[in-house]
Amino acid sequence: MPKAELHVHHVGSASPRVVAELAARHRGQSKVPTDPAALAEYFTFTDFAHFIEVYLSVVDLIRDAEDVRALTYGVAEDMARQNIRYAELTITPYSSVKRGIPDVAFMEAIEDARVRAEKELGVVLRWCFDIPGEAGLEAAEVTARLATELGPEGLVSFGLGGPEIGVPRPQFKPYFDRARAIGLHSVPHAGETTGPETVWDALRVLGAERIGHGTHAVKDRALLDHLGEHRIPLEVCPTSNVATRAVERIEDHPIKQMVDAGVLVTVNSDDPPMFGTDLNTEYAVAARLLGLDETGVAALARNAVEASFLDAAGKKRLTGEIDTYLAGWQQS
Repeated sequence: MPKAELHVHHVGSASPRVVAELAARHRGQSKVPTDPAALAEYFTFTDFAHFIEVYLSVVDLIRDAEDVRALTYGVAEDMARQNIRYAELTITPYSSVKRGIPDVAFMEAIEDARVRAEKELGVVLRWCFDIPGEAGLEAAEVTARLATELGPEGLVSFGLGGPEIGVPRPQFKPYFDRARAIGLHSVPHAGETTGPETVWDALRVLGAERIGHGTHAVKDRALLDHLGEHRIPLEVCPTSNVATRAVERIEDHPIKQMVDAGVLVTVNSDDPPMFGTDLNTEYAVAARLLGLDETGVAALARNAVEASFLDAAGKKRLTGEIDTYLAGWQQS
């Protein structure tokens, strides 16, 4: 089915093949395995902190602009194989610039890959520049500067990721204010490993237009009502939430409570190879948890288009592709 994805991380989407190639290229400088088959074990996480540790070890493999270019195009190739037609890819430029990649070269590399992916693969990519919360206000300042002064053509939004515990959302308000002032959309992570109060902070302080994860929003009925009334989407990532222990078992995932409360839910893969999943699998998981038939799955796909920052013509085109695919499926 043609679809859009709204919550998927740049480095976290690198396939085992690409990660192994990068590890081999920088052999002796990283503990990341150079054998793709060994990565499944390496990507087995004990908790969210362990996930961040492993994630950053993969980030450390991105050493120059050519690494960035190869990674980005490789992600688009994997998306094309799933018929993902549009994706808003979360990028953390601070991590690469801090490691010595010149900021202009970084921007040129992701844009080269974006343009090539659309031309050769039919995958439309847009960027969300993401503050790594664990790196503090220095990272926020660099990310805001890169977004507002050097932001590439494909940049549409501004985010905040990393650990939530011990990283309060309000401290990032000035940086979100700067990003929003130039027209970027606010899409912070919130409520993944903390409670509803983090989601409220994202909404009230950071001006969030979508919420990354929002897993624990279900603990506050007033919050669910607010999200539903104002049509503020949640970017839900079921397998990720289990892999990082934000949710104990997939059967315990609160996606059905979200939908039943009238919240606009989108389905996403987060860091797919790291969690042994992809967007197709996440739709299958969501269909099982929600009891959906093909019509319901297509409705979920339309949710992602509605919640995206595509222009009106792009939304109409992609929604039409979904409807055409559904009609063909029902007639077969």
